[in-house]
Amino acid sequence: MIKGVTYLITVALLALASSLVSAYDPSPLQDFCVAINNTNSAVFVNGKICKDPATVTADDFFFSGLNIPANTANKVGFNVTLVNVDMLPGLNTLGISLARLDFAPYGLDPPHTHPRASEILVVAEGTLLVGFVTSNPNKLFTKVLNKGDIFAFPIGLIHFQFNIGQTNAVAFAGLNSQNPGVITIANAVFGSNPPINPDVLIKAFQVDKNVIGYLQKQF
Repeated sequence: MIKGVTYLITVALLALASSLVSAYDPSPLQDFCVAINNTNSAVFVNGKICKDPATVTADDFFFSGLNIPANTANKVGFNVTLVNVDMLPGLNTLGISLARLDFAPYGLDPPHTHPRASEILVVAEGTLLVGFVTSNPNKLFTKVLNKGDIFAFPIGLIHFQFNIGQTNAVAFAGLNSQNPGVITIANAVFGSNPPINPDVLIKAFQVDKNVIGYLQKQF
């Protein structure tokens, strides 16, 4: 009986040890790792090279400019100011980034997805219609947000924000990645380089080739 129990404990410990060997720590193992474009540095963490801690200053953790509205004079009436690890090197390994979203009246942040981050958005000015679509069976969750309202967008899901007001709108978004990435659906499908074969798009969208041609010319 004792031998049997000992054997089971041994197997359990070996299994635990094996799992620990193959596991990894998703958290940083130092206080910070300020990104630097200097390949002479020997420390490489989360896609960026670490700056020598002895040369790190407060400016490495500082960004100024989110009080400045972005230019929304474009086709969709929208622009974003993203503060990620490329703009704020001190974000490296911290797993966060921030964005200011500016909307002209009836401006749209088109349907898009962040492959590496969930997003939480707060409206600072104006009224936004926001929403996201789940994976199959593609259920839509949507809400009208006013000043001070907050909405969350799960990682990887297609989502949008639309200014339904007659005045400018401003929102701020926090994302749980130092480099969340963005895939704007229409741009990716109709404006990829090189272009997706039109036959693929004709079959996928069940429309005439002239429609696909027109859409591809827009991007």
